[in-house]
Amino acid sequence: MPHLIGPDFISIQVADLDAARDFYSNAVGLKPGAFSPPGAVVFDTQPIPFAIRSPLVDLSAVSTLGHGVALWFGSDDADALHDHLAAQGVERRVAGFCPQGRGRGRDGRRMVLHAGAVR
Repeated sequence: MPHLIGPDFISIQVADLDAARDFYSNAVGLKPGAFSPPGAVVFDTQPIPFAIRSPLVDLSAVSTLGHGVALWFGSDDADALHDHLAAQGVERRVAGFCPQGRGRGRDGRRMVLHAGAVR
């Protein structure tokens, strides 16, 4: 029987593509990939590509973006990245079952940064 292998591509819709590109590129440090389709930015993340895109739905129709979804981003130095983001006004909360921190990006979306394995 055919079966799923696992996540292969992750994309989130953002209200302001330019502001989100700035946040994920300059604040978080992701590098845009060599190609992105119109209305999107695909970042050069490994092993799974991550992208942001213009919305296909009315994002203002919900009170919390990404409610019920957890996106975990691995980092080679989660503490230093958290300190860097906190200096830029990104909310930080430390909690969970492994070394990690949670916060909200500039658009209010929750994100978890943890000491992930470098692949």
